[in-house]
Amino acid sequence: MMSDTYLAVFVGSKTSAKMAAWNALPETERKAKEKAGIAAWKAWVEKHQAALVEMGGPLGKTKRVGSGGIADISNEIGAFTVVRAESHQAAARMFENHPHFAIFPGEAVEIMPVLPIPAG
Repeated sequence: MMSDTYLAVFVGSKTSAKMAAWNALPETERKAKEKAGIAAWKAWVEKHQAALVEMGGPLGKTKRVGSGGIADISNEIGAFTVVRAESHQAAARMFENHPHFAIFPGEAVEIMPVLPIPAG
């Protein structure tokens, strides 16, 4: 099944070297990078506005539910966005050099198709 809708998941580790370096920045330098990052993110949104299905946003603490019950867990998923594109590759290209990892200490953006639920 083909899809033109893609889920972009922003990932990063709170314990990565990149995050440690970010946290070690002097406050004034970190604030300046945050300001530049927010401006770059807004510019990315503006550039891709027509493709945005759901802006999404940051995600909070995670609970995992399985046969063993409910547990608090930690993972590397920090935020999400839903976009439309002509192909999986085209959706991925939208996130090249994204501020999440080009400016902020995020690791990557993972993009996957949202598949339609089969009828019947």
